[in-house]
Amino acid sequence: MTTNRTTRMHSPYRQMTIDAFSRDVFGHLPRQDQRRWAETYLRGLIGTPGKKSVRRMAAAVSGGPTASQSLHQFVSASPWLWDPSRRALADWARQRAAVRAWNLVPVVAPKRGEHSVGVHRRFDPSAGRVINCQVGIGLLLSTCCGDVPVDWRLHLPEVWCQDRELRRRARIPDSGDARPLWALGMELVDTQVCHHQEPTPPVVADARELLDTASLVNGLSHRGVRFIVTVPGTLVVRSGPHHGAQRRAGTGSLAARLCVVDRRLQRGAPALATASRDRHRHTAAMWTLSGPVHLPHGHHTMRLLAKWHPMHPSPARVWLTNIADLDELQALVTTQARVGTAVQTLRERFGLLDFEGRSFPGWHHHMTLVSAAYGWHRLSGSTPDAHDFAPPLSELQPAGS
Repeated sequence: MTTNRTTRMHSPYRQMTIDAFSRDVFGHLPRQDQRRWAETYLRGLIGTPGKKSVRRMAAAVSGGPTASQSLHQFVSASPWLWDPSRRALADWARQRAAVRAWNLVPVVAPKRGEHSVGVHRRFDPSAGRVINCQVGIGLLLSTCCGDVPVDWRLHLPEVWCQDRELRRRARIPDSGDARPLWALGMELVDTQVCHHQEPTPPVVADARELLDTASLVNGLSHRGVRFIVTVPGTLVVRSGPHHGAQRRAGTGSLAARLCVVDRRLQRGAPALATASRDRHRHTAAMWTLSGPVHLPHGHHTMRLLAKWHPMHPSPARVWLTNIADLDELQALVTTQARVGTAVQTLRERFGLLDFEGRSFPGWHHHMTLVSAAYGWHRLSGSTPDAHDFAPPLSELQPAGS
């Protein structure tokens, strides 16, 4: 698979300390005490074992009697802008490693109460039941050296957008509205495109989690973005390319069936025979790339990628893509699996789900700081020691509001 740039790093990494990294990412903050507390919060996320509550992080990095209150003030109430920090983090990551893909990943955060911004009842497939939760979606840069989250959006149900009192208490800005996850994902992509100076990397996503396959792939196609999107095997597609007004030509079939047994498509598109095998622990998987297909009401020509075992009647997984290189597609699928591991690490070690505040700005502040902490951990090349995480008590002053 081709990459958009070669890495600017040498191996081993050019090391960077937390304080230098924090200056790069949070140097735009207008107040010196805000910049200090940003670094302190980073140190807390990186160095505090277990749950990353404000109280536990304050105890781990300072021991000062007012540190907990000041950290809470900084992340939940201090009016600093998060977009400049996210752009700085993305630029820093791109300078240190070659970006191979943009991965869109939803994150569900279970909540006990009803006051956290955006909280609602939702069926969670991983839990197998309806839970009380917040739902966000992140964009991760999949690089040659690891995956770094650089931007986030929070899903706001209609009740949070229509109720003026809820909006006021949660400090939801006028721009906050009730958009579906796929639309928030497209906003993340648009934001990266605006600030990306080189050819856009492929976008990798799971439409089964974003709930609207057609809207997502049509949005990406309309923008001219290359993509590979996981789809349900029950998705109906039509064989053959899209031909303007004749786009309804072709037989509608389930994606999983078309990938394996549709003989008419095989004859009409020899590319269906393009396949490869990978072997792991004495098992063989077949990768099959179809010829041209399109959605029944779509305007764009795509292909189906499937991974399946020759002894099984249907694929284990199916993707819809506008990329025709099978080797590149397999590499992009690998980034999708790796991103899942990164998100799990963010949950378990970097406090992704541990924000205790209730406000919209506070959620974005916390997600920005978590992203920065993980980015430093993944790409800085530094080996953190315990003494790295505790700044002198004389430097810790209350955060400005």
